[in-house]
Amino acid sequence: MTTSIAAAPPPPPRVRLALGVTGHRATYPLYKQNAPRIDAAARAVLDIIAAAVAAGPEPFGPGSIAPTRLHSLLADGADQMFARDALARGWELVAPLPFGADLNSAINAEPISLADARAVMGGDAPQDAAVAERVAAIRALYQQARLFELADDDEEVAAAFLAALERPEDSAAREAFAADRSTRVALAARLVIEQSDLLIAVWDGARTNLVGGTGHTIACALDLGAPVVWIDPAAPEDWRILRAPEALASLRQAAPGDSRPDQLRAIVRAALYPEDRARHAHGHNRGHSSVAALGAEHWRAQSNPIWHLYRRIEAVFGGGKGRNPWRNLRYTYERPDAIAAGSGAALLNAARIAPDADQAFADGIGPGILARFAWADGISSYLSDAYRGGMMVNFMLSSFAIVGGIAYLPLADSDLKWAFALFEFVLLSLILIITYQGQKRGWHARWFETRRVAEYLRHAPLLLMLGAARAPGRWPKGAETSWPEWYARHALREAGLPRVKVTPAYLRHALQTLLLAHVTQQRDYHHDKAKRLTATHHNLDTLSEWMFRLAVLSVAAYLALQGAVWLHVADKAAVKEASKVFTFLGVLLPTFGGAIAGIRYFGDFERFAAISEVTAQKLDNVHARIAILLRATDADMDYGPVADIAHAADDIVVSEIENWQAVFGGKQITVPV
Repeated sequence: MTTSIAAAPPPPPRVRLALGVTGHRATYPLYKQNAPRIDAAARAVLDIIAAAVAAGPEPFGPGSIAPTRLHSLLADGADQMFARDALARGWELVAPLPFGADLNSAINAEPISLADARAVMGGDAPQDAAVAERVAAIRALYQQARLFELADDDEEVAAAFLAALERPEDSAAREAFAADRSTRVALAARLVIEQSDLLIAVWDGARTNLVGGTGHTIACALDLGAPVVWIDPAAPEDWRILRAPEALASLRQAAPGDSRPDQLRAIVRAALYPEDRARHAHGHNRGHSSVAALGAEHWRAQSNPIWHLYRRIEAVFGGGKGRNPWRNLRYTYERPDAIAAGSGAALLNAARIAPDADQAFADGIGPGILARFAWADGISSYLSDAYRGGMMVNFMLSSFAIVGGIAYLPLADSDLKWAFALFEFVLLSLILIITYQGQKRGWHARWFETRRVAEYLRHAPLLLMLGAARAPGRWPKGAETSWPEWYARHALREAGLPRVKVTPAYLRHALQTLLLAHVTQQRDYHHDKAKRLTATHHNLDTLSEWMFRLAVLSVAAYLALQGAVWLHVADKAAVKEASKVFTFLGVLLPTFGGAIAGIRYFGDFERFAAISEVTAQKLDNVHARIAILLRATDADMDYGPVADIAHAADDIVVSEIENWQAVFGGKQITVPV
């Protein structure tokens, strides 16, 4: 039996709603004309959202819902309007800035003179009163917000900005700066979308193809599956909810409708509570676990040898040069309170020593991500052994039951048949007990669910350090439950964006110390796993075939002896006595051959090997991309490609999860028939 020691589950993440905002600047004519009405409509939308958050039950008891978080680029106009409203409500304000804070202030202040631009970039006050007012407004919000500054391209953007001011008649200079600014704003807007459950936008509905513009941000959000509350500055009271890119083709074709508040409340509920909650309330949740049950799982210090048969089959038939196939396979699960000083120490140290790192953020990765990963990973590993090992045991017990039931033929006379029948009865009963326990305890469902949580969190620190996240509409869903994705999303959401200034040095450190190490480790793991599982499949297949061949030879030998009796060249009594052995072999060999074939089918080693091989190849491509980027100079080190690589690695993880779920999804624990 396994040794069980007390290990407290990590506390669940505090659940929070995250909003993103975008909109026209204050100088935009239509916005300027209707500013009071726009402000009133925006407040009405936020009131509905705030009431919906307050009305819902807290998922994990009092204090488990954190204040709503609002993401804004803090540009003059709609961005700042929403930011001030959020602060007045006691919400958290997070600002992914397209540039470093000082350069961002200068660009958003829209100075006319080169001197004012240089003053703001240097942190000083400009001479122009209107510029000074805009600078003061954005700097005041800086003091109350968590800033994530995309400053990696500041040198080039600043040069283009100053050149455009210095030579206003130079259209090439103006276009160069406009292109640089649009690209950086689009990057920051992507962060707003990825970090939010819902985007609120003030937009005239005119164009979506201006990179970095409000329409472009809305189109991007809809493409990523994020719902959008659209406030038309020409008719702000008629705000609408957009849910798909196709909605942009018919913005004003339908009336707003009276169900808008209910739709908005439904979006809030979906973000704050897993869908399984609603299904369970209606009696349709067939899963055996839930987000609440994750913390109630029983922690085990080590794996149970009773359930090691699946891994033993891999060890025996999977090869592995220089490794004893009969080695001790007992595995000690890493405790949640030990992982930060154990296997996660290198990652945490890399996060802490990153240039200008947010130390509090890095320290929070241990309890916020690694501890929860360790808990889900340990629980999942045990359930995997129980489910897969239990089925392997069932296959072997069924074979021994059949063979044991007729073993009296060569070993004893018919008077002792009852003992062999009793042996068969005991083994068949054990099969039913294992199957009943597996189904009752939901080994299959609980393994799937906890493994999904663990795999999402395994890669999470790399995304967090780069401020990247999986957009709300890009999270996969299980066939019956969605709480694992909900749990992982809120664990990442709890951390949010770090308070850092992203520089080329920061990006290089993240690439080399975090991403490269993780991708290399996962690639090598999947390469090794693919080879091991391919060998396991081949060797099991070979053993099964040989058993059937031997069965044919056994039957053929008996028929040959019987033919010899008919030809009077063999003793009839001797052959009759030997027939018991041949009958026994005729049952034993195909029975165990069928069991081995069943194990091979159930284990699906070949398909898992193919999944791992494809995963390894994808990770190898990501590894090559990282190597190329690391050869770039600091001047060419850009946040966009680095974030793309982090997303590519994350997509590979999610794709692998979906693939192995497709393989094992329908293979419930059952009697081996």
